Amino acid sequence: MSNTYKSAGVDKEEGYKTVDKIKSAVAETHNENVLNNLGSFGAFYQIAGYKNPVLVSGTDGVGTKLKVALDSKRYDSIGVDCFAMCANDILCHGAKPLFFLDYLACGKLDSEIAAEIVMGMVKACKDNECALIGGETAEMPGMYKPGDYDVAGFCVGIVEKDQIIDGSKIKAGHKIIALPSSGFHSNGFSLVRKIFPDFNEEFEGKPLYETLLVPTRLYFQPVHKLLEEVKVDGIAHITGGGIIENIPRIIPQGLCAQINTSAIRIPSVMLELEKRGNIDRNEMYGTFNMGVGMVIVIDANHAEKVLNLLDDAYEIGQITEGEEKIVLN
Repeated sequence: MSNTYKSAGVDKEEGYKTVDKIKSAVAETHNENVLNNLGSFGAFYQIAGYKNPVLVSGTDGVGTKLKVALDSKRYDSIGVDCFAMCANDILCHGAKPLFFLDYLACGKLDSEIAAEIVMGMVKACKDNECALIGGETAEMPGMYKPGDYDVAGFCVGIVEKDQIIDGSKIKAGHKIIALPSSGFHSNGFSLVRKIFPDFNEEFEGKPLYETLLVPTRLYFQPVHKLLEEVKVDGIAHITGGGIIENIPRIIPQGLCAQINTSAIRIPSVMLELEKRGNIDRNEMYGTFNMGVGMVIVIDANHAEKVLNLLDDAYEIGQITEGEEKIVLN
């Protein structure tokens, strides 16, 4: 019998099934700026209505949170995570997401699983007024075991050049406002899985995996609502490295973010992880978001307005002069 691609472990028909399952849903994310449909070699997106546009791009994956999803056979939130990790990053510069592309790799493609992951991306794209304009599904036997998947994405956004937010205008006296996370988001899961090996154990009345798989919060709607009303001088997405590593990325030299840790509302699952793993609190703040998914740095005169505009936002510190870019009090 002659060798075929299928005999080597790659089933092209399953790939075609995946496209059939997602094609109409993906098309619903398109707008008048998308100039072609799925199936072209490249995706086309025209830009209109801007005076001096700057493109802002970001790429990211879901990390080992995927392991929790695959072991629990729950795939719907992973696509949201993939999109959110990219879109929340470019949002830090005031950018509106224009389009998103995904990359899905696996050992043996299951069109049902692949479609469920992509449908999560579709939902997230719709929530962010963003077009899902292309992607790649790679079946790679020998590189990945059957049942293994990896997911990554790439997002391009746009902002007027004179409206770019980069932290350079942050000054002493500015307030630091927290926007709550929805949980662990997509960071620190190698440690999460070490401390919580049984995803089916009961936690607060439900299987633990339900808490662990809550998708990364999308911040586009609240942040752009804010940007229409108030001048924002800094935004930090609290991802890998936690508050300790991410807030300093936007703090100018000679200034310090003084964080009042007693104000931070830490989720119960993170407190349980800390206790069960006997993890030092500083290690927690340098690994997880600790309940703070995004940070807004704002002139003190605007702080009350921000807190009124965003129902769940709250103050966690202020900017002072100092050589250390962050201090946890």
